[in-house]
Amino acid sequence: MQIWVDADACPKVIKEILFRAAERRQIQLTLVANKLLYCPPSRVIRALQVPAGFDVADNKIAELVETGDLVVTADIPLAAQVIARGGHALNPRGEFYTKDTIQERLTMRNFMDGLRGSGVDTGGPPTLSQGDRQAFANQLDRFLAKHPAPVAKSG
Repeated sequence: MQIWVDADACPKVIKEILFRAAERRQIQLTLVANKLLYCPPSRVIRALQVPAGFDVADNKIAELVETGDLVVTADIPLAAQVIARGGHALNPRGEFYTKDTIQERLTMRNFMDGLRGSGVDTGGPPTLSQGDRQAFANQLDRFLAKHPAPVAKSG
């Protein structure tokens, strides 16, 4: 199991929570983005830069994710792909996307996208609050407790 981060739009504070968790649990964490990102020196944390372009980072994550992996993303179509591949998808506000909820989320996303396309100002998401940060950290901790990293075998 490893953690993938749709890092282009992931808030810095969420990345910092992920960095601490990856180090503490010694779980591979990969930030995927189309720009160069800061990555702390670590044997379990890395950044993967992909070419610029629409959904290039999302497509790379969808290609690489394996059953049981965790993907941190606010992108609902990517979350749907992750779930279809047997992965888990958590948004930066601490909400898991599931097989039971993803279709409804896709439908609402497409509806709102249609409104924006016709000129309706739908506003953006609210600013990430301290409660959102705490909810994310709590969900991440619960997930990692249920899905421990494999113990490295000594040679």
